[in-house]
Amino acid sequence: MTQGANAPLSAVRVRIEVTARQRLDVSGLLVTKSGKVRSDADLVFYNAPRGPGVTHNPASGSLPDAITVDTWAVPSDVATVVITASLDDQGATFAGIEPTVTVLDADTGRVLSTFTPPRLARETALVLVEVYRRGAEWKIRAVGQGYANGLAGIAADFGVSIDEATPAATPPMPAYQPQNSQIPPSFSPSHVPPMPAYAPPPTPTPRVTLDKGRVSLTKGGSVSLVKNGHPLLTSVRMALGWEPARRGRNIDLDASCIAFDAQRERLETVWFMKLNVFNGAIQHTGDNLTGGGTGDDEAIDVHLDGLPPEVCGLVFVVNSFSGQRFTDVRDAYCRLLDSITGEELVRFDLTNAEPHTGVVMCKLVRQLSGEWVMTALGEYVDAKTARGMVKPSAALL
Repeated sequence: MTQGANAPLSAVRVRIEVTARQRLDVSGLLVTKSGKVRSDADLVFYNAPRGPGVTHNPASGSLPDAITVDTWAVPSDVATVVITASLDDQGATFAGIEPTVTVLDADTGRVLSTFTPPRLARETALVLVEVYRRGAEWKIRAVGQGYANGLAGIAADFGVSIDEATPAATPPMPAYQPQNSQIPPSFSPSHVPPMPAYAPPPTPTPRVTLDKGRVSLTKGGSVSLVKNGHPLLTSVRMALGWEPARRGRNIDLDASCIAFDAQRERLETVWFMKLNVFNGAIQHTGDNLTGGGTGDDEAIDVHLDGLPPEVCGLVFVVNSFSGQRFTDVRDAYCRLLDSITGEELVRFDLTNAEPHTGVVMCKLVRQLSGEWVMTALGEYVDAKTARGMVKPSAALL
């Protein structure tokens, strides 16, 4: 890409890596249409490595500093994710050491685009690229605009609160004007605080696939439904089970599947009142009224390759129709099976119950590469039927 150019993103999750001949600190800002962050928490960097849909990945081994953007999880009021870089050496500038940005599909590692800013001079921090919404589409734009007062100048421009310190000895660079911004061009920060000491967070978790067989997930864990580098585009079964916490007391739990589009709008719900949708691509096997017996209590079959292209996410939920809370339930779990062979692929056991009537168990998200990624959620809400699970499920996508 050249400076000012833009292109559609061809992946739902992207990893933006930044390399240079000097050590860098890479950051991401979640910016609204006004050109400002919603709060200081919208600055994602080494000391605050996680924001909604945006994660800082510290340099590790051969991997450089990076920001991962999961467009599914970026809040709807965030219009742009701005990727910045500042020099770890506060006395250095970017002159002659222009960084290179590499944008990759975060799930496959495929390179989507690269960008190196034109020759720089006294800049100590840069707005490199921005990932932004254009209607229902996500795009990336090459920016390459610099600041002479480090990350503090960028933070101030986007509305991040900073402590006052000694005024900058070097005149500030012109204020950055992001996509759809309403920041007055004359705005520039007046104070530059010292950069915080570098304290890298833990090494990011490597991508998990099905290459080594069955995967056991914990809350928040994900697995890509890929074997030997190829997407698992067959039929799967999501089976759910539970047992009453007290003998002799029946628990009527209901398993459901909610299908969403790319804008996190509900398309269909499969539950005990509607056992199949999309011409049978998603099929509920039937309602269990007690939770009694051994093995799976309810199951939902999904023919992944039979789903309409607009289906981008499936969320599996369980509700207590009888109103009992999950503290009255024990050994609740969900497990993903290969419908053809019956092989268990992924299992997630709920280890802690909470006094609520609904739980979002897990989600399956379709990547643009065609593969599906399963993430264990285990988030409790108060809802007795699948109807009350739509909004919390959409929020967790």
